[in-house]
Amino acid sequence: MRTHVDLPVSLSRESVAPLTAQLADWLRRAMLDGTLAPGERLPSTRALAAQLVVSRTVVTEAYQQLYAEGWLDGRHGSGTFVADMERPRPAGGPPRESPHTPVPPPPPASWIDLTPGQPWVRDYDRAAWKRAWRKAADLPPGAEPDPYGLPHLRELLADHLRRARGMAVGPENILVTRGTGNGLDLCALALLGTGARAGVEEPGYHVARTVFAARGAEVVPCPVDEDGVIVDGLPRDLRVLYTTPAHQYPLGGRLPIPRRERLLAWARSTGATIVEDDYDAEFRYDVAPLPALYGLDPSRVVLLGTLSKILAPDVGVGWLVGEPELVGRIAGLRRALADRTSGPVQQAVATLLERGDLDRHLRRMRLEYARRRAAVVELLGPVCRLRGDTAGLHVLAELPAGAVPAVVEGARERGVLLDSIERHHHARGRLHGLVIGYGSASLADVRRGCRILAGLIPGAQDGTE
Repeated sequence: MRTHVDLPVSLSRESVAPLTAQLADWLRRAMLDGTLAPGERLPSTRALAAQLVVSRTVVTEAYQQLYAEGWLDGRHGSGTFVADMERPRPAGGPPRESPHTPVPPPPPASWIDLTPGQPWVRDYDRAAWKRAWRKAADLPPGAEPDPYGLPHLRELLADHLRRARGMAVGPENILVTRGTGNGLDLCALALLGTGARAGVEEPGYHVARTVFAARGAEVVPCPVDEDGVIVDGLPRDLRVLYTTPAHQYPLGGRLPIPRRERLLAWARSTGATIVEDDYDAEFRYDVAPLPALYGLDPSRVVLLGTLSKILAPDVGVGWLVGEPELVGRIAGLRRALADRTSGPVQQAVATLLERGDLDRHLRRMRLEYARRRAAVVELLGPVCRLRGDTAGLHVLAELPAGAVPAVVEGARERGVLLDSIERHHHARGRLHGLVIGYGSASLADVRRGCRILAGLIPGAQDGTE
């Protein structure tokens, strides 16, 4: 539990050091020696200024400096807290490192997780969440689950997709899934068979490869570049092509309109179905939204979406959008398999959509993720090439192949968890680097983790030359 702490601060107007610098120095020392523990709440700027008989600007500027350095955490309106971070030894500072002296790893609880694929789940409207579940609890349990999903939720999702993605769809186009993995499996059941060829981006989402292979398909790696899947040279005998055009995973490209049109022309000429994972489409920075492939040609595309990034993976609700005939066929297969999405969970999500709570949460998180993305670009942009920083919750930091293991290991020794691009390749990789996720770590931890990487990357790159 985070608690408030009184600060026995004493500032001197006789000192040549400005009052702001004195206050920031005192707070740093207090956090180093344990006087201020992680999670403790500091006084408000107004209260501390009154206690010290200084202007509020003195306190505000000291706090801002410590926020920038990663010592403090919190948001406007919720208070200022001591960040959860590893601290150097107070007496004489940390020991000097040598090539033969390993850095003692911090305990797991203090690790900074910069791996991709996870959103920030610690900042949500608790009142709205409780209200949604109370409403779900008031409704009686269903006797037989609807394989399409709750009709009311499908109507609300159709409206959400119209507003968020500019797609003119109705409830007859939507089937409520348990998330992207469930949607992929349903598509594999309906569209593939034993020995059918299914294309997956290379590098790409490993779950798609696993699901298609588990349903007996032959998985065909399809190369991507910095913009997304490369259309020229796509095999003409693919039954299905899985792609992430909104923010390619893991390279981060956004498929340009001309290439989207060429991809759809390829699908029409070959009879293939494109399974469009609308991955990270809700989060973009300084760029206009691009239309979904489904909106450009619904006859050749099935679109998959999920609440895992918008709200939380644990919710377990997503959607599949397609032509009514295909959606009906998938619903029939689903009924035969007794596959279903929880009715009470659907009811709760419907309430969040109906009251506008989900939209408000999405707007708030767009601003929060934009701050973290800006920190990554600011701190790592000068030391390596970044890709995919215009959208989503991850970027690719390109590095020489030989530098990647050294950076990953050095970061882990210092308490930073990283993911390399090698894991996302089906075969031998052409590109090398780090897939840096900034969704699940706090802004202070993102800054601190990126500072650690900025210190490691130049030396690792020099070692590969």
